[in-house]
Amino acid sequence: MPSLTYLCLGVAIISFCAVLVKKWRIFIWYDLFASSIVLIWFSYWQPDFNSDAPMYFYYPLYFAMVTALITLQLERAQQKIDPVSFSVMQSLASRAVIQPWAIMIVIFISLELKQNFLFFPTVMTLFVIRFALVNYLSKHVR
Repeated sequence: MPSLTYLCLGVAIISFCAVLVKKWRIFIWYDLFASSIVLIWFSYWQPDFNSDAPMYFYYPLYFAMVTALITLQLERAQQKIDPVSFSVMQSLASRAVIQPWAIMIVIFISLELKQNFLFFPTVMTLFVIRFALVNYLSKHVR
């Protein structure tokens, strides 16, 4: 299991670096980062918690459902977004606080905070929302 953890850590770091380089705008890096971080989270936290703890079942389902619902909602609302809301979305996406690299750093930090086990899914939710926003804006540039 440690070799898989190190492999996933390598994939997460490579994905982090790929997102840092603005020329590489391939959205597969977000998926690779999120998938590898969830595998790292599972293997890193599993020794400290029971293997049948509810979070090991519910967190991955939660991430999948949140991603699907946010993406579906943005795709469904593409005809209804007015220009003012679209410009607000663009300004929100360009702010430095919610840049993907900043969220990724906080996700790496959240892996260490085992005593605050709700921090990891909260930051991952922010990452998913950020991904959906960037994905939507890249498809609908005005």
